Amino acid sequence: MTDVLTGPVLSRQPLVGVDVIDAHAHVGGYSRFFTPDPTPEAMVRVMDRCGVRLAVLSATHAIELDVRRGNEETAAAVRRYPDRLRGYIVLNPHQDLEAELARWADEPGMIGIKLHPDLHGYPLDGGRYAPVWEYAERTGMPVLTHTWSGSDVDDPALLASVFERHPEVRVLAGHSGAVADGFPRVIELATRYPNLYLEICGSFFTGRWLARMVGELGAHRVIYGSDFPFIDLRYSIGRVLFAELPLADRRMVLGTAFRALVDKEDL
Repeated sequence: MTDVLTGPVLSRQPLVGVDVIDAHAHVGGYSRFFTPDPTPEAMVRVMDRCGVRLAVLSATHAIELDVRRGNEETAAAVRRYPDRLRGYIVLNPHQDLEAELARWADEPGMIGIKLHPDLHGYPLDGGRYAPVWEYAERTGMPVLTHTWSGSDVDDPALLASVFERHPEVRVLAGHSGAVADGFPRVIELATRYPNLYLEICGSFFTGRWLARMVGELGAHRVIYGSDFPFIDLRYSIGRVLFAELPLADRRMVLGTAFRALVDKEDL
């Protein structure tokens, strides 16, 4: 299969003629494993090599212990590369959620919210997250949350009670539950809650799972993300480019679906 998405890869050229948005990226060093060059400069170089126009990122300092420092790093990266990067406001339920939201509410380029219940040690459906869901529902800002099937804090099933309380909130299930035995369950969950979108980065994800998600939910419900630089962006994007899906569906996953969730002027 050779087309406008696979052809450039096979000829070792960047993608052209398709708007690619990476909805799940990070910036900065991480304490749990080594990433060789997690700087904004290095990220943009790899994005250029692959033909990715825009990446939406959160700082690793923020998803670990220091949201204030981490969100500052995210905003600084976005200011440095305003045509290439956007940011998530990371919120820690053990810290002042409302103060952090107020701090970044008017910052250009901060276009979504990021939660990491696993690293922050608090369940996704817990009461401390209530200000997040209320804010997201009120403003329309999408929420990307880490999910892991079988976890007691961020199994995707915990989102059911969130949607029952906040039906208008739009949630990206980061990693789509992360592991193969959880993918069917997160697909079923998404059939029940139309504002749940499946973000597809992760070490266990494949093009076949992508095709199944698109087949059961529609490509507009599936969002491309790489987890770059934790996972090589080239590996992540290849699973979409070579998936056994029509060209229109692959384009939708690569960028169009995410653009529909965010104001056009923010992208």
